[in-house]
Amino acid sequence: MKKRLNPTLVYVLSIVGLLCCCFGGLGFILSGSGFLVANNSLKNAQLNPEDYEAGPKQYNQMKTAKTVALIITIINVIYLLVTIYRIYTVGWDEIQEQFRQTMEQYEAQQAAQ
Repeated sequence: MKKRLNPTLVYVLSIVGLLCCCFGGLGFILSGSGFLVANNSLKNAQLNPEDYEAGPKQYNQMKTAKTVALIITIINVIYLLVTIYRIYTVGWDEIQEQFRQTMEQYEAQQAAQ
């Protein structure tokens, strides 16, 4: 039975990784694993083409998924580095204080409505 190249998993990992970018860039874990899955799938398909029922269309789809995963991984890594830099320069306590003040302002706005 021949295997198929299925870029759906790579797309799902990449999109969820993009959504997790808001959490300090931690989405690089998901998008990076999606990139590795795509990269390994393409290498295996190129090394053993008789084991895969993949035409040029499937290869192109997996290459596109790999590119999307790479771009989202880069975005996450940049955001992670910015977060680390901000914690290093501003300090964790100041970031928590800013967050607390923002939440108080949000709650005051919600109470006014």
